[in-house]
Amino acid sequence: MRYPLYLHQAADGSFSGFVPDVSGCYFAGDTIDDAISDAQNALDLYFTYRVEQGHAPDKAKTVADHLKNDACTDGIWAYVDIDLTKYDGKATKLNITLPQFLLARIDDYVSAHREYHSRSGFLAELARRELGKHS
Repeated sequence: MRYPLYLHQAADGSFSGFVPDVSGCYFAGDTIDDAISDAQNALDLYFTYRVEQGHAPDKAKTVADHLKNDACTDGIWAYVDIDLTKYDGKATKLNITLPQFLLARIDDYVSAHREYHSRSGFLAELARRELGKHS
């Protein structure tokens, strides 16, 4: 899932920022790349903690959802992509039946969209999205 990051550059050239969709998630770095890397680490630690407490990771919104936020002025936007599957708990192997043509289409799609990593990752992401609509 892509989380928007809001960054400010300090007078010394360093960067700091926050994740608007995750309350209290701040990050910093000497360069913009360092700051984005720190944001990814901060989100990983935060989501790991939240899952241990029995909570699902916060949902990401779009940059457009935050444009009227007073805390998001005079800075820049970036994104960090977080693989939420690692916060779902232990993987369980299961046997499912799908039509051969559908399975071939899924495999072709996953090959062209490597962000899903695998057929299972694709199906899990679709299930998360659908279930998220009804939470």
